[in-house]
Amino acid sequence: MTNNGGTIIGPPVQVADTNAVVSNSVEMEASGGEAVMLTGTGQYVEFTALSAANAIVVRYCVPDTADGTGADSTISLYTNGIFAQKLPVTSKYSWRYGAYPFSNTPGDGSPRNFFDEVRLNGLTVSPGDKVRIEKDADDSALYDVVDLVDLENVAQPLATPPNSLSVTSYGADTNGVNDSTSALQSCVNAAKNQGKTAWLPAGTYLITATINLPSNVTIQGAGMWYTTLLGDASQYNTSYNRVTLSGGGSNIHLSDFAIVGKLNYRNDGDPNDGLVGTYGTGSTISGIWVEHTKVGAWLVNSSGLVVDGCRFRNTIADGCNLAVGMRGTTVTNCTARGTGDDCFAIWPATYTSQTYTPGLNVITHCTGQAPDLANGGAIYGGVSNQIEDCAFMDMPYGCGLLIAGTFVVGANVFSGTTVAQRCDLTRCGGYDPGWQWRAAVTLCPQNVNITNLNINHLNITNSLSYALEIVSPNNNAVLSNATMNLVNISGYGAQVRPYQSASPGPTINGVYGVWARSDAVGSLNVGGLTINGASITSMPASGSDMSNQSSGVPVQNFAFNFIPAPSLIFAVAGNMLQLSWPSSYLGWTLQVQTNAPGGGLSPNWGVISSSTATNQFSTTLDNTTGSVYFRLINL
Repeated sequence: MTNNGGTIIGPPVQVADTNAVVSNSVEMEASGGEAVMLTGTGQYVEFTALSAANAIVVRYCVPDTADGTGADSTISLYTNGIFAQKLPVTSKYSWRYGAYPFSNTPGDGSPRNFFDEVRLNGLTVSPGDKVRIEKDADDSALYDVVDLVDLENVAQPLATPPNSLSVTSYGADTNGVNDSTSALQSCVNAAKNQGKTAWLPAGTYLITATINLPSNVTIQGAGMWYTTLLGDASQYNTSYNRVTLSGGGSNIHLSDFAIVGKLNYRNDGDPNDGLVGTYGTGSTISGIWVEHTKVGAWLVNSSGLVVDGCRFRNTIADGCNLAVGMRGTTVTNCTARGTGDDCFAIWPATYTSQTYTPGLNVITHCTGQAPDLANGGAIYGGVSNQIEDCAFMDMPYGCGLLIAGTFVVGANVFSGTTVAQRCDLTRCGGYDPGWQWRAAVTLCPQNVNITNLNINHLNITNSLSYALEIVSPNNNAVLSNATMNLVNISGYGAQVRPYQSASPGPTINGVYGVWARSDAVGSLNVGGLTINGASITSMPASGSDMSNQSSGVPVQNFAFNFIPAPSLIFAVAGNMLQLSWPSSYLGWTLQVQTNAPGGGLSPNWGVISSSTATNQFSTTLDNTTGSVYFRLINL
C-alpha cells in the first residue's frame, strides 16, 4: 500500500494497567487497530489489485456534526491514476455517544461506532491495477479515515427463474422512487397461491412496511449486488415503516438480494427490522446482504433452518441472533462487520412461547469483525450448541468467544455438550465500561450454570487483554465438567500491560494469559495449552501467563485441573498392531497420519472412526505405506 500524505492512526495506546482509564478512539474500531486519515487535498492511499474485480467496498470514518445528525460527503476513487468516480460517504449512520444503549448526542461523550461502509459495483479492475482512494478539493468532510478496501469480482445478475412472477408485474418501481411495498406483498401472496417464485429483477425497490412471509413462499433476487430493498429515511423513525421481512410459517426460501435500511439510533424497545420472524421447518436464507437495520437476522421458532452466505453490515444491534425456539439451525459462510452488538449469537430466550426445544444449532465457517459493542460469537444456553471453524477479529469492546449465563433463558439452561472449536481469535478481548476488560475467550456462568463445555483447537493471537478468563459475577453460578484442550495463545496484553510482580518490579496490576477471577466458581480441565510457545502443563509459580485468583480458603472456589499427556501403548502380534490407552481417556479421539515413502511429513491428521467409544484399536502392519503416526487428542 502507498500512503501519500495521510496520517497512520493506531495502534491503540497500551494503557499502564487494568485500573487505567480507557478512552474510545477511531483506531480502536479499525481493522488491525490501524487506519489512514486523509485531511488535505491530494492525500490518498493506493494499492495494487491482486485479481480482477468489478465491485468495491470501502470502510471509512468521516466526522459527525455538532448536533449529532451527521452529514453527507464524498471521497474520490481512481484507477491507475485516472479518476473513476465519487464514492458517497456519510456520518448519518455512525457515531453513538454515552452509556448503553447510547444516544446520538455528542454532548454525552464517550463516542463509538465510528465507521460505516460504501459499496459500488460496475467497475473494471484488472490484476495489477492501482486502486486509489483520494481526498480531492471538492470532498467536503474535514477528514476521511480509510480503514479497509474490499475488492470483489461479482458474477453477472441472475436470470429470471422458471415458474416465477415478477414483482414489476404488480407495479414495483425498479428505480427506488415510488413505494413498492404493496407490489412486493401482492407478488408474494400470488406466488404462494400459484406455487411460484416471487422474482425481484435487478433494481432498487423502496419498501416502507413489513413484508409478511407465509408458508411455502420463495423470494429470489438477481444477486445481493443487484437487487436492493431500500428503506425510506423520511419514514424510518416510525418502527413499522422499516424494511422488514417477517417469516410466519415453514418452507420459506429467501435468496440473492440486499436489505438496506435507514436506522440511525438504538432503541431496544423498537421491533426489529431486517430478517425476522418464524421459519418453521424446511426453510433457507441465502445470499442476503443486510445493512443499516436494527439487526441483520433475529430468528425465532425454526427447526433445521439454513442461513448461508449472508453478509450483515453496520447494524444497530446483533448481526445474526438465533433466539426463541431455535433448533438444528446452521449458520454458515456468513460474515458480520461493524455490528452494534454480538456478530453471531445463540440466545434461547423466553420472551415469547417456543415451538421447538432450543439446541443443536451450529455457527460454522463464519467471520465476525469490529463490532462497536459486545462479541464475535456468543452462546447463552440451550442443548448442545456449537461455534466452530470461525474467525473473529478486532473486538474492541468484547470477546471473540463468549459462553455465558448472563441472560434470562428460563429452563433452557446449558445441557448436552456445548462446543467451541477450531476458531481463530485475533485482537479480541477489549474494554467495555460495564464489564471492564473482557478476554478473547470469556467463560461466564453468572446467573446460569455452565456444564459439559468442550473448548478445543483455538488459536488466540494478540489478545488486547486476557486471552482466556473465567468469571462468575457475584459467585452466582458454576463452571463444571468443562475442558479446554489444544488452545494456542500467541500474545496477550496488546492494549493493557500484562501483570508484573514487585520483583523485578515495579508491580503492574495487569492482565494474564489465562485467568480465573476472584469470583470464579467450579473447575476447568486443561490440556494441550501453549502460551507464547511454551507448553503449560501445571500452574506456573509466577509470571503473567496463568493465574487462579478465585476466593476460598483453604480450598479455592475454582480449580484448573491439568490433564496429563495421554500415552499410547503399542503391542505387535504377527502383522497386527494393537494400540490401547488408559480408560480414563475414554471419549478422546485417535487420529492417524500416513506419509508416503520419501514424501516427508504430512500436516494432515485423519480421525479413526468410533475411536471415542473405546480405548483400543487394531490395524494391519503394511511396510509399503511409508511411515504412520498415531495420536490421541481430546476434541
